[in-house]
Amino acid sequence: MSQQERILSEAHAVEALRPRAPRLRRLMVTARQKPLGTFSAIIIMAMIIMAIFAPYISPYDPYEPQSNARLLGPSPRFLFGTDGLGRDLLSRIIFGARISLWVGIISVGLGTFSGSILGLISGYWEGKTDLIIQRIMDSIMAFPALVLAMVMMSVLGPSLNNVMIAIAVVIAPGASRIVRGTVLSVKQNQYVDAARCIGATDLRILSWHILPNVAAPIIIIVSVMLGSAILIEAGLSFLGLGTPPPTPSWGGILSGEGRRNMENAPWIALAPGLAISLAVLAFNLLGDALRDIWDPRLRGSR
Repeated sequence: MSQQERILSEAHAVEALRPRAPRLRRLMVTARQKPLGTFSAIIIMAMIIMAIFAPYISPYDPYEPQSNARLLGPSPRFLFGTDGLGRDLLSRIIFGARISLWVGIISVGLGTFSGSILGLISGYWEGKTDLIIQRIMDSIMAFPALVLAMVMMSVLGPSLNNVMIAIAVVIAPGASRIVRGTVLSVKQNQYVDAARCIGATDLRILSWHILPNVAAPIIIIVSVMLGSAILIEAGLSFLGLGTPPPTPSWGGILSGEGRRNMENAPWIALAPGLAISLAVLAFNLLGDALRDIWDPRLRGSR
């Protein structure tokens, strides 16, 4: 063994014996570096827990009117007040989190997955494939998001599954354009050319060399679009095209009791409005923090 090989071997042995920082410590360091991201993650986790354990957390049945409790303001008994039918507003907000999170996660997952696949295909093969896919995406993006969702809901009919399909169709073109742009940049790198030279197939190049480098934009799309999906669902419910009553949803509360009692009972509209705003803000802040942490171009720059 040469002297250089012996030095390298000793260096690797020392590196292997060096104690690594525990995961909890690294997590705490990241939390201190990104306080807004940590705060948003706590809010999102609280919302998820609230949605999962809604039957055990809510003080009342969200569908059952309480006796002599019509349009009562916030009080120790009803923290968020009651609606025009005497139903506890806090319980309906808690159960409404289930609808918002479920619609957001499923619709964003479907839209981002389909859009990312189309973006990978479009950006990698280019040519006529890219032209056809992008012209279809441009046609969809020509319509405002809420208008397109309204048209689809008018055709499909109001139901929870149709809401998720409509939001997924709205999200897919944006995801496709972002992923396509990233793929066009990544495929110019030398390691992609090297993979082609050694005989790697297109599927292997896409899965091993390109997809890991577009993961950060996909994560950002998911985190930001979750907030947008919640807003679209709330808007559709507000217009009567979303989740059908009496299922509690934040947009449905705004559209029904909130709109009818805006002047004499403003707390009915205030509570779901704050819930929607907090959820959208939390997802946007979390997406920004994840981008700074996982994107190699931004890592260590702040």
